[in-house]
Amino acid sequence: MITLKKDFFSAIKDRRSIYGISNEKIVSDERIIEIVELAVKHAPSALNSQSGRIVILFGENHTKLWDITTKTLRKIVPVEKFGPTQDKMDSFSRGYATILFFEDQSVIDTLQKNYELYKDNFPIWSQQSSGMLQFIIWTALELEGFGASLQHYNPLIDEEVKAEWDIPSTWQLVAQMPFGKVTAMPPEKSFQPVEERIKIVY
Repeated sequence: MITLKKDFFSAIKDRRSIYGISNEKIVSDERIIEIVELAVKHAPSALNSQSGRIVILFGENHTKLWDITTKTLRKIVPVEKFGPTQDKMDSFSRGYATILFFEDQSVIDTLQKNYELYKDNFPIWSQQSSGMLQFIIWTALELEGFGASLQHYNPLIDEEVKAEWDIPSTWQLVAQMPFGKVTAMPPEKSFQPVEERIKIVY
């Protein structure tokens, strides 16, 4: 059973995009897997379709992902402008592990066939479901003391990722989440007035 180190709303407030991370171990891999399994099992999805798929890359496989991404980006980013890109890739690679988020398109296709009236909505709902799964895992990692960020180098790296880790062809890569022990906090976050973003009707 997963036990919480702080309350839910504190975790929401403390969750940030953290780029300063290291590969120092702070909880067991089994704990990380437990968190991901719980999130995948209980994350909301359209018609309980459960289309979310996850790959967790530890150790050399984590590093390999960012090597692949770096090599891919070198093909499209001019050499003279590659410095900041390399710095970002290095920051991800220094982390402890990476979670890959996928959506199984075979599930979406089946829903579209079975519920033709809503067929245009299922890809949208799939992305919404993935976003909720990402948020659950991101917040849970923060609860454990990890810093994480959400990256989107798909579809540039999709084919090589699928080949490298034998990913089913129907799994569509949605996002990548490198995480690790926090080594540098981001600057203070600014907020738009909440009153301008919420309408309350009685």
